[in-house]
Amino acid sequence: MDTVKLRVARPTTNLDAVVRFYRDGLGFEVLGGFEDHEGFDGVMLGHPGAPYHLEFTVERGHEAPRAPTEDHLLVFYVPDPEAWSARVHRMEAAGFAPVPSRNPYWDANGRTFEDPDGYRVVLQRAAWSR
Repeated sequence: MDTVKLRVARPTTNLDAVVRFYRDGLGFEVLGGFEDHEGFDGVMLGHPGAPYHLEFTVERGHEAPRAPTEDHLLVFYVPDPEAWSARVHRMEAAGFAPVPSRNPYWDANGRTFEDPDGYRVVLQRAAWSR
């Protein structure tokens, strides 16, 4: 499975604001994008070489819904305390304040941030364990 890549794609109505959240706050890079692809505009964000990236699309003339619940999460495990603190600081410096998690488990060792569409990202200060 080492050749498998994951793209997480979802619609937005706030493309510029969402790009700012993931690029400026989380440090993702713009990997690509497109305009008016059969009525859709989009941006792919991620880290070069990572096995995943995010795609956000806007369908012209269509209002994308907000997150259905506060528990729609992307969780990033950052085991190094200094790297974790730097990521949290970067989010706050970009103007994004932490929010209380719907599930208190994530607050014990992490910080949760909400993007402009209501989807949440957890920066978890822990190593991934199966």
